Amino acid sequence: MKKLNGLKLKHRKNTQDSATIDFPLPEKVIIPMSMHMGVPCSPLVKLKDTVKVGQKIGDCDAPFSVPVHSGVSGTVTAITDYRNAMGTVCKAVEITTDGKQEVSEEVKPPVITDKESFIKAVRESGACGLGGAGFPTHIKLNPKTPIDTIIINAAECEPYITADYREMMEYPDDIIGGINYIKNILNIPKAILAIEANKPEAIKNFTKMAENDDTIDIFTLPSCYPQGAEKVIIHNSTGRIVMEGQLPSDVGVIVINVSTVAFLYRYVQTGMPLVTRRLTVDGNAVGEPKNIRTVTGTPFVSLLEYCKTNMENVKKIIAGGPMMGMSIPDPNMPVVKTSNALLAIKSYDDRKTSSCIRCGRCVAVCPLGLMPAEIEKAYKIKNIEELKELKVMLCMNCGSCTYVCPANRKLAESNQLAKALIPRK
Repeated sequence: MKKLNGLKLKHRKNTQDSATIDFPLPEKVIIPMSMHMGVPCSPLVKLKDTVKVGQKIGDCDAPFSVPVHSGVSGTVTAITDYRNAMGTVCKAVEITTDGKQEVSEEVKPPVITDKESFIKAVRESGACGLGGAGFPTHIKLNPKTPIDTIIINAAECEPYITADYREMMEYPDDIIGGINYIKNILNIPKAILAIEANKPEAIKNFTKMAENDDTIDIFTLPSCYPQGAEKVIIHNSTGRIVMEGQLPSDVGVIVINVSTVAFLYRYVQTGMPLVTRRLTVDGNAVGEPKNIRTVTGTPFVSLLEYCKTNMENVKKIIAGGPMMGMSIPDPNMPVVKTSNALLAIKSYDDRKTSSCIRCGRCVAVCPLGLMPAEIEKAYKIKNIEELKELKVMLCMNCGSCTYVCPANRKLAESNQLAKALIPRK
């Protein structure tokens, strides 16, 4: 089976052997009501309310949304407007912690008897995709079409990030337990744990753990970016193709992040919702790179300073990896559910853009065979019909085209802007 195109990147997995460290409880947290893909929540608490760990503090009636919970106990000291890195505004709840970490009476293992009660419990857990996109997990696990395969995405193909790898090394039993629980409750016959080849220790461990289970395949992905992209991982591990306009479920597949699977397993045992995140903190401005687990709402700057970062030397902060991450305008922005890495950069190659030289490298590297230079031209003249013919909506914004362009053209950026021109159904 032919594998899709991609990039050979320097892995820079500096923290792969760094065990997760629990970050000290911050004095104050700011918890946005939108930490996932979908409709923002509305606060369920008011000023001066006392909250406890695991308490639901935000919710929404919209199906495409998940509730928000507090990871601390303390007092609500403000409810403010919060603008995220994408420029979207939502409400945020500020809580001053009391240091007691009293657990809410709401926290108890969910009663699950069938698929319907499981999907309801998943929503109540606040789960969303922990690989970065933040798609509501209860929606993903409840497709309208039959599913024969669940793919657990353990590629973690971005440079620097090792948060999922530490999940695999530190909590392998939770991952296998979660895989079995999900496929049994949803009656999915087969699971594929897809791990990139640059994680041999994890591949070895899980192969041994699953050697007597013929319903779980441990699949080694090529060590090539972007293996973790949904369409790529589906094709490279099953041979199936997700066409334009299709969802993975249309080809009988669900893809779920490995850390999300482990979290769900712990949730059905304890009832503790999603209130913490493990992040890789790294970059050439970070003195001591680490993997840190902290409550949502913790200011990014606190994590950077904890890792011996001289903030005066920092030129750029990226939430996520260097390829698909988001530049952060304010170091005081908080950790959210989708945070898996924080990179602080003191120097980088800021090349100037020049004219396209028609070398074709962007076409050769694109996993989906798109023509980024042609898309850029069509976008500039706002030719919507040509953009449709060029299949711009297939772009996954992996950034490979921009990375290889010798003229330093912002091709991935143009692709995203072009997609916004296409009318949505």
